[in-house]
Amino acid sequence: MSKFPHLRQDFAASLVVFLVALPLCVGVAVASGVPAELGLVTGIVGGIVTGLMPGSSLQVSGPAAGLTVLVFEAVTEFGLPALGVIVLGAGLLQLLMGALKLGRWFRAISVSVVEGMLAGIGLVIIAGQLYAAAGLKAPASGIDKLLGLPGAAVDAIGSPGALASLAIGAGTIAVMLGWTKLPKKARTVPGALVAVIVATVVTWAFGLPVATVEVNGLIDSLQLPGADALGGLGSPALIGTILAFTLIASAESLFSAAAVDRLHDGPRTRYDKELMAQGAGNALCGVLGALPMTAVIVRSSANVAAGARTKASRVLHGVWLLLFAALLPAALALIPLPALAGILVHAGWKLIPFRGVTSLWRAHRGEALILVVTAVSIVVVNMFEGVLIGLALSVIKTAWETSHIKLEVIDKGAGPVQAHLSGNATFLRLPKILDSLEALPQDRPIELDTSGLHHLDHACRTALDSWAARHSSADTEPVKVTALVKTAATEPV
Repeated sequence: MSKFPHLRQDFAASLVVFLVALPLCVGVAVASGVPAELGLVTGIVGGIVTGLMPGSSLQVSGPAAGLTVLVFEAVTEFGLPALGVIVLGAGLLQLLMGALKLGRWFRAISVSVVEGMLAGIGLVIIAGQLYAAAGLKAPASGIDKLLGLPGAAVDAIGSPGALASLAIGAGTIAVMLGWTKLPKKARTVPGALVAVIVATVVTWAFGLPVATVEVNGLIDSLQLPGADALGGLGSPALIGTILAFTLIASAESLFSAAAVDRLHDGPRTRYDKELMAQGAGNALCGVLGALPMTAVIVRSSANVAAGARTKASRVLHGVWLLLFAALLPAALALIPLPALAGILVHAGWKLIPFRGVTSLWRAHRGEALILVVTAVSIVVVNMFEGVLIGLALSVIKTAWETSHIKLEVIDKGAGPVQAHLSGNATFLRLPKILDSLEALPQDRPIELDTSGLHHLDHACRTALDSWAARHSSADTEPVKVTALVKTAATEPV
């Protein structure tokens, strides 16, 4: 025991994380439109392979609800055989970025964009899984899912089978919510697992006409990338999907790492090594044709709360998943699909930061707007373009805020008018600069002092030259420009 001083704590924590991960692995796979076993494969790889690697000692990796929408879209567009190629490509890119020490740069992504991304994903997950809870087929796009809900509700009311299915889904959510109200000792067993067991027992006991998980067998479910799938790498759409997987999986994992670091006092995350660990796990998942992985905050926080001290807990949780997949695969066939839909609806709801949006609106309305626009864009357009829109808005907002400029005018009534420019003169503030300068007296000499400028871009330099030329006339002394700042964007004075 001296070599493993924390084995008892890590063993107990691994069982808790396993019980949390099991229904989520299966639920995410089913919601992604792939065999349930592929979710278990990703959980196993995330536990045993990624879990053994350096990076973040206590966060746990596996299939994440945050990638459900992207995986479903990819499988729908390119087919299941192409999923392995996409995940493999994303894993190799993560390994490359980690080797180039780019992991820390993901911390520079605006938190509003990430939260907006998760909120948009949450909305699409909820809308899609409401159809699944009723045993109905969901429309393809996010906006169609939302707009089609009233019609789906009418169809469900007229179908006894759909109502039974909805009852199981609603009951699953109710059990999960009620479980959080119990004493802490009772909550050692995760609510999601209890809800799935209750739903399974009720469905079996009453013989309800509810669809259950389709079981193919672990080996038969693996989709190793073939030559046809690899040939798809010439498609720009496939390359774009790989980039989307890479960006979103990396950002979600590293933001999760930062959150987990705040939950414990142990070693801090080494971001570049964690990115490589995620890349190695995703590369192996790609070879096996499984789901992509990210670090998952639900499992990670459960791991910390259960008293885990080292990475042994997350590795052991992967071992328990492997044993379940090998010894009890038939148990999956008993799980009702609406129960898994209920778990995903609950997970999607938790992705939406309702309180965060309210507090952000009070303090930083621009950031709140970015969050909301990113979320809406993901629902209306798609995942990748929605995130790009959010990133673009974030960059524009930052550029606007950093381009502050101030013009101070000193007019003593006689002699030249003194104008002092300070701040950052960029094209974004050019209209304000010109309006202020053109409002100066036309019949007086002007002395323009730019020593307070930190930056002057080419557009502003050209505009200042044009204004000075227009202001100078035969009856007025030429404008005197003093101490003009020299930057990479300015020409020598």
